[in-house]
Amino acid sequence: MTLSPKVAQSSKRDAPGRKATKKHTNSPFGGMNVTSAGIRHHGPRRSRQQELRTSRGRGKDKEDQKPRTFKALKMQRSLASVSYGKRSAVKSKISEVDAFDNFPLLPVVKDSISSQALKGLDIILPTPIQRVAIPSLLGIENGRANFKSSKKKDTEQFLLAAETGSGKTLAYLLPTIDAIKRAEIKDTERVREEVVAREEKSKRAVFELESPPLHEPHPTTGRPRAIILLPTSELVAQTGSLVKSFAHTVKYRSALISSSFSGVVIRNRLFSPSGIDILVSTPHLLASIAESDPNILSRVTHLIIDEADSLLDRSFSPLTAAIIEKASPSLRQLIFCSATIPRSLDNHLRSRFPDIRRLVTPNLHAIPRRVQLGVVDVERDPYRGNKDLACADSVWSIGRAATEHFDDGAKERVGVKRILVFVNQREKTAELAAYLVSKGIDAMALNRDAGGARQGDVLAAFTGVGAEASGGEEKGGTEEGKVTVSPVYSEKDRKGPRATNRTLPNTKVLVTTDLGSRGIDTLAVRHVILYDVPHTTIDFIHRLGRTGRMGRRGRGIVLVGRHDRKDVVKEVREGMFKGQALI
Repeated sequence: MTLSPKVAQSSKRDAPGRKATKKHTNSPFGGMNVTSAGIRHHGPRRSRQQELRTSRGRGKDKEDQKPRTFKALKMQRSLASVSYGKRSAVKSKISEVDAFDNFPLLPVVKDSISSQALKGLDIILPTPIQRVAIPSLLGIENGRANFKSSKKKDTEQFLLAAETGSGKTLAYLLPTIDAIKRAEIKDTERVREEVVAREEKSKRAVFELESPPLHEPHPTTGRPRAIILLPTSELVAQTGSLVKSFAHTVKYRSALISSSFSGVVIRNRLFSPSGIDILVSTPHLLASIAESDPNILSRVTHLIIDEADSLLDRSFSPLTAAIIEKASPSLRQLIFCSATIPRSLDNHLRSRFPDIRRLVTPNLHAIPRRVQLGVVDVERDPYRGNKDLACADSVWSIGRAATEHFDDGAKERVGVKRILVFVNQREKTAELAAYLVSKGIDAMALNRDAGGARQGDVLAAFTGVGAEASGGEEKGGTEEGKVTVSPVYSEKDRKGPRATNRTLPNTKVLVTTDLGSRGIDTLAVRHVILYDVPHTTIDFIHRLGRTGRMGRRGRGIVLVGRHDRKDVVKEVREGMFKGQALI
């Protein structure tokens, strides 16, 4: 084979002054022998600095040159936005209510707030969500409540959305109890009228024989007036205890059922001969009972879907929808309650309940500014990528602040520090708890593998006012978001868990997943450690919402490793500092 003599000659298309022909790229071989990319025929890519210079020369607005906020969070945008105009309107509405006396509740219900729900507090004032929700749920119009319920009206639909620890449970429970007591009063009057009419009839018919009385069960047996649905048995126990505390003074019949109880206990509580007014349950259990006995939903007037973002997701939505459908004939109020409004929940409510009234607070989707968030870079010394060591070191730095040292070397226990550590994987809870125990820390693991009784015992030490940790704020703040802690362990402690003689007796640690971040009233917790960076903004809000509840201060620490989203953590911190709502 020999080369053609025309090889060295330039082609006619490369001749000077001749326009280059466009190469066809539609064929399978159109991209061969190409020396420049020419993607979409846009030419070479320009740098950001060149684009800014060009935009300045063309006189573009300065707003286009500024970096957009929440750039990283927009990649995982999952929360529905609430306009600032609506937030301002809610603020002006909140300012008009300053006490529980402004609500037209029954006197017995109003007196039970201080004696049962908010026992031990000197100053009792309604929270923002309570100021917004209670008047609407009571049906206050033009300053007066409308209690005319003689005729059947359409079902009222509400969405209660407020930040974590803002008293949403009390916001829907007070109007529900008030409606039950008013309905009970009307039922008593109707029964009294029937008795009087029966006596008058017997007086007129002197010679007629009366049939012997039948021993029938109570008409409300297995037919509650109000149902509260919650996703987990832990939340059922927590909300059920508050419902039962009101029953001591308001006098109504309540029951809580979940998978933590046996079948005999569930049957005795639900079908009690004395009747039932309020039922607290999980969707799985109630749906299975209603499948065999639909009569339990025949008298429901108030249905509360608490933690609605969970109960309307993929796993719970079919069961929740079935319960709503079966209870709809007698339903008067359908209440959804949540700390966040994900876009999936927002779209579902708009399509399924277009007439729903949204009752939100001005600080929705914003982590309270009283919660301080610090960042620990795990890749730096002395940790060098060991997150377990960084977690143990953070716990020790918090625990040492709970003990005062005197001149003679003696120690006085000031209070017990309760710390929640959140991980993303269930298997990591037991592993991390064992590591912390090996470092002299009183740590426990909470996950779905533990039984119901075990979960209740573990959470009992971290919930309730009685377990509230005392002691002042920690000294030594943060700089640029970095937590300044002095290393507790030496370099040889990095390799793994090792028995130690040092102990931290004034600190309790609970390692858990999102199981402990939803709705649990961790009033005693002042510190939260995020071992893993949360996947979404919703998880950030729920996990950091375990501290700083009811106006108290709190502190969160996030451990950031090499493969974690540092940009997301940075934007969350900036949003918290500015008091902005996350997206």
